[in-house]
Amino acid sequence: MESTFIIKLVLSVLVGGAWVTLVTTAADRFGSKIGGLLAGLPSTVVVTLLFVALSQGRLAASEATDVVPLAYAINGPFLIVYAWLVGRGLRIALAASLSLWFLLSAAIVLLDLQEFAISMAVWFISLVAAVTILEKFFDIPSQGKLSIRHSKRQLLARAVLSGLIIGFGVFMSKIGGPMYGGIFACFPAAFLSSLVITFFSGGAAFSRSVAKSMMVSGYINVVGYGVAVRYLYRHFDLLVGTLTGLFFSLVTGYLTLMLMRRKLR
Repeated sequence: MESTFIIKLVLSVLVGGAWVTLVTTAADRFGSKIGGLLAGLPSTVVVTLLFVALSQGRLAASEATDVVPLAYAINGPFLIVYAWLVGRGLRIALAASLSLWFLLSAAIVLLDLQEFAISMAVWFISLVAAVTILEKFFDIPSQGKLSIRHSKRQLLARAVLSGLIIGFGVFMSKIGGPMYGGIFACFPAAFLSSLVITFFSGGAAFSRSVAKSMMVSGYINVVGYGVAVRYLYRHFDLLVGTLTGLFFSLVTGYLTLMLMRRKLR
């Protein structure tokens, strides 16, 4: 494995771990809506698509976004199953939700679904269905802040756990082509680590409420970033395309926060 990839992998672990630690600490201190919003901002997708562009070219990274909306759409069922089962225990919820995610990802690969229009259509249907199920049929009210203080050891443990999970997603994007890169760009690495951490810090109810908020945020902001860089990488250099995509995510993130404050319980 070339040294440049190892450097990028290490950086993704360090930056990703620091980001999820910040997200989960914000959830503890400011409540589930803020924590879920931040967890739903693009993180793994930025690192993965950036790596694809550096190793295979900007066009390959742009092509990898063909499947990003479809790949992200399966995160909705992932979070629904988690929210449904987490009351029965964290292991059961994670085992079932991750099994479903890998099963649906395998279906995408086997069916070779790489048409962008189909990908966007499935994303929209999944968005409406997932939000309706969690908001209307599941009793998941938003949670306020937690009255806890974190030791340096606890924060370091959060960073290590989340960094390793995010690193797994980046590594998997390396061993496949653009399609696998697009799928694992949407691997719920930040979600998975955030759910585990919030479960231990606030319990099942708090973790479920974070799952609901991060689902709404992720559907809008992760896919929004993917669609933005799909076109930006074709017409601008890598730095300009990535920074512009991140700025676009800040705008959609602010709009998502306004939507969540008004519409989510």
